[in-house]
Amino acid sequence: MPQQRTQRILALALPIMGGMLSQSLLNLVDAILVGSLGETVLAGVGVGGYAIFMLSAMIAGLSSGVQSQVARRHGAKEFTLRALPLNAAILLALMVTLPLSFLGWFNSNWLIASINQTTEVQEVANSYFQWRIIGLLPIALTLSFRGYWHGIQKTGIYFRIIIFTHALNILLSIWLIHGGLGVAALGATGAALATSISITAGALVWGWLTWQSARPSGFLVKLPNLNLLWQTLRLAAPNSLQQFLFAVSYAVLFWFLGQISTASVAVGHVLVHLSLLLILPGVGLGMAAMTLVGNSLGENNQEEAHSWGWEGMRLAALILAVLGLPMLLLPEAILGLFLHQDSLIELGKIPLMLTGIMITLDSAALVFNQALQGAGAHRSVMQISLSIQWLFFLPMAWFLGIYLQGGLLGIWLAQLAYRMINSAVFVRVWQRRRWQGIKI
Repeated sequence: MPQQRTQRILALALPIMGGMLSQSLLNLVDAILVGSLGETVLAGVGVGGYAIFMLSAMIAGLSSGVQSQVARRHGAKEFTLRALPLNAAILLALMVTLPLSFLGWFNSNWLIASINQTTEVQEVANSYFQWRIIGLLPIALTLSFRGYWHGIQKTGIYFRIIIFTHALNILLSIWLIHGGLGVAALGATGAALATSISITAGALVWGWLTWQSARPSGFLVKLPNLNLLWQTLRLAAPNSLQQFLFAVSYAVLFWFLGQISTASVAVGHVLVHLSLLLILPGVGLGMAAMTLVGNSLGENNQEEAHSWGWEGMRLAALILAVLGLPMLLLPEAILGLFLHQDSLIELGKIPLMLTGIMITLDSAALVFNQALQGAGAHRSVMQISLSIQWLFFLPMAWFLGIYLQGGLLGIWLAQLAYRMINSAVFVRVWQRRRWQGIKI
């Protein structure tokens, strides 16, 4: 029985992990393609991409909002009603992203200038951002479709479509950035246009596959009523706000590092990107747990739902511990892949070792965060995450890193404490089981 449970959760989680890993690798490929055009273009694409990341975070909750409802209906065997939350999410996506895209296009100068003050970088970032913002609606639709397919336990679709999207993006980027076949070299604008076209193509594939299979489940059969719209918005909004403020918190974190030294900023970027990459297995297992918890609650099997959370956490802790071990044993070798000055490697050595410990400690928060959303506790998850992040971590990072002049190490010690407390709180909330009584 335990082996069957492990196989079932991994069958759901592995395609999600693969898709997320391919996204991270794609970001590296994009950086290589644009990096050949010089540091100003690379910086401009980075600034424009961060602006898109913040706006995309505002719609990120659509995925979990759909997934939690669909998983519950799937578990309850309400097969003719499974796709109704997807209809609501699509309508919400149109209502939110169309005006947001319009405002973003015509106010891009102000937004970019608030992030970066260098004129040359702003020019590149502004053009990149404008051609990326036209892909905001396809991003929202993709999140909605992904939530539906994850909710019915068909996560392999996500992996196949995201590979198609990334492959198309790479081919179009090479063509449009450098020109050819009668098209002039577009540089950073070409990179943005290629990404928007690829995301749109991926959303169309999602829509076509869903149309082929989900019409018996109510897909686009009728407009959602106000109650369903409100329910979907109520579930999606907390996660969207959480993701948006998470993005903002990293901007604050790097501002702290900038107050210390340029070297701290450089090393901090490497440490953050490594940690965000290596926690992906935990996020994937958490998303799988979200579906299984929702299915079990739909079947009115509360003990099974509780067990799925712990199964996901156990696997996440094991995998993240293995991934974190090289950071403890070979910190100089790992940092040497990214940093080429001995002083920077020495600066990042102990913080990287702390990062290896952090990602393992983070396993409970990563999994139970998602599992609680599968139970419909989106608001509680948001309150816990934002409270600990903004009321503990950021003040403590400032106190240890800047006020006490602990520098980069002080900030990473604050982050270690934050991860421990965050996971402990999520474990306690999961064990209290109040989430078992939530109706969605």
